[in-house]
Amino acid sequence: MTKKIIYHCYGGAHSSIVAAAIHLGKFKSDKEIDNEELMKLTLFDRQSKEAHGQIHFFDFDEEGRQVYSVGCRNAGETVKKTLLEVAKIFDKEKDLHFKDTLHCVNIKMRVGGYISRRLGLVKLGRPIVLNGTRQAYPKLVELVAQTKKEVGP
Repeated sequence: MTKKIIYHCYGGAHSSIVAAAIHLGKFKSDKEIDNEELMKLTLFDRQSKEAHGQIHFFDFDEEGRQVYSVGCRNAGETVKKTLLEVAKIFDKEKDLHFKDTLHCVNIKMRVGGYISRRLGLVKLGRPIVLNGTRQAYPKLVELVAQTKKEVGP
């Protein structure tokens, strides 16, 4: 079975999406990103609360591993545990790798994401979440590099 890497965060609209994009080489990890690059990501700042819990497949990485993202609200560890238990039933738990991106999220991402996604005030919240995401980018790059090492080929 192909290894599957699932980046997860609260809403599935920002940090997990960017981590998946970094993982797949959509962004250069050694340079800063800009708002236009972020907005080209299909799901960036576009997820609704109804989409929480939906696992989104992005692509295969350079090692043939499948890369996903999901918004879990405050249930990230519970979702992880449940999916790993289901995988264990089928003797596939070694193929699932969950990475929580929430520790990379800063206050601007939280506030901007809340205003944009929860309150629906996109014109007000989006610039804030974009700025916060650009600031969090180095942490996300580091998380992805660590993930690739841990998961292996």
